[in-house]
Amino acid sequence: MRRRTLLTGAIVTAMSTSALTGGTARAADPGPSVTPAGTTTLDSQAIFFVSYDGLVNNNSFQKNGLLTYKGYQYAVWYTADRNAVVGRRPLGASTWSTVKAGRTLRYNDSHNVISMGVSRIDGRLHLNMDSHSDGFTYVKSVAGLMDNPAGLSWTASRFGAPQSTLDGLALTSQFTYPQFVSTPEGRLQLSYRVAVSGNGRNALAEYDGSTWTALGEWSSSTGTYTSEHGSSTARNMYLHGIDYDRNGRLHSFFTWREQNGAVMCNGGGLTNHDTGYVYSDDRGRTWRNNAGTVVGTTGGSDRVAVTDPGLVVDPLNADHSLMNQESQFTDSAGLPHAIISYVPGRFGQCTTNYVANRTASGRAFHVRKNASGTWQKTEIPVPLNSSQRTKLVLDKYDNAYAIFPFGRIAGASKASGYTDWRLLYDGGGLNAFGEVVVDETRIAQDNVLSVMYQEKSTGTTPSALRVVDFRLPA
Repeated sequence: MRRRTLLTGAIVTAMSTSALTGGTARAADPGPSVTPAGTTTLDSQAIFFVSYDGLVNNNSFQKNGLLTYKGYQYAVWYTADRNAVVGRRPLGASTWSTVKAGRTLRYNDSHNVISMGVSRIDGRLHLNMDSHSDGFTYVKSVAGLMDNPAGLSWTASRFGAPQSTLDGLALTSQFTYPQFVSTPEGRLQLSYRVAVSGNGRNALAEYDGSTWTALGEWSSSTGTYTSEHGSSTARNMYLHGIDYDRNGRLHSFFTWREQNGAVMCNGGGLTNHDTGYVYSDDRGRTWRNNAGTVVGTTGGSDRVAVTDPGLVVDPLNADHSLMNQESQFTDSAGLPHAIISYVPGRFGQCTTNYVANRTASGRAFHVRKNASGTWQKTEIPVPLNSSQRTKLVLDKYDNAYAIFPFGRIAGASKASGYTDWRLLYDGGGLNAFGEVVVDETRIAQDNVLSVMYQEKSTGTTPSALRVVDFRLPA
């Protein structure tokens, strides 16, 4: 493989220039706005413990912890007695019905999230949970449950027994980060990491309505990355997400995390570097770089590697505590958008404590590809005040919304070229712990942004888990 090439010439860092107006919206299109539309309680006493600076019921990589399908919204979480539960409600209802999923949380590890997916081909709800570089638990509903929610009772009998495989398909003994994604045909894919942080690979499995198939690994952990400080020969690719657009293209932004801390200026930082992007036009079988060149084959010997050309859309070394697994979304034209965050160089060129430095000086950035194919980047003028991640969604007018830790929401209009970012909601009164979970699927169905958050607590004292709804521009 050839050495990577950086797309530095394609990056436009913008805060005040009109050059970022890559596409314009109709004059009648409204700008971004959020109107609180009510809060519901999932659990007044959900499990609470802080691990890796986060909570097991609210993690950015939890796809999906909250989703909407055919007029009903679904949520997953762990209760104070460690039971995994699934809740549902008709959209707009104030109460949730819950069932136990047959699994109890093993460890106080915030990685062990519950993720949901829907296989439209047979109307099943799928759950994957309780894993961090070890075995996982898989549960699926009966066929048709999601297609007839009003006619089928919400009881534990609608779900099968917990499994340690995907209906007999054993994936790996070191499994982490389950993310379900529905294909345009209604199949369901499961994205996950094989092995461990700093030395792992991304992989896919696919469900066709009757059988799970392992498609294989598609990213590589090998190759040499060299910074101004030192080199590393092992890493993993951390995904900001994996999403199909309306045209059937599969998009994924990512960062690399190196195994060897010698690549960064101080051991208190993060070895994450660079924001990369790949896409697939054949349902994840092959992966292409920004120029359209195939750089990896799922299940093949040639996988997406740190040495491949054309992957990096925003270069950054490992000295700024770049966060992994932030967020991404695609707009109505199928163009990819992402949120990334780090400590900008104006606050120093070497972070020494990523939690303290990101909390004091971290900033989020909106990175997107415009209609002409140019990558553009805008700093969002809202301090993180947290080490944690920010979520991204777009409304039906392609206005962008960044949902920050503590439930704060900023927005920017498509009409401005996303240069007019401003705070729309300050999170006041939520008492949210930090990172939140967003329903990425509801906006298209009824124009409402749902945010799941857990209230602050101390030690391991349980606290309330809630969903707050916001109406978006009509």
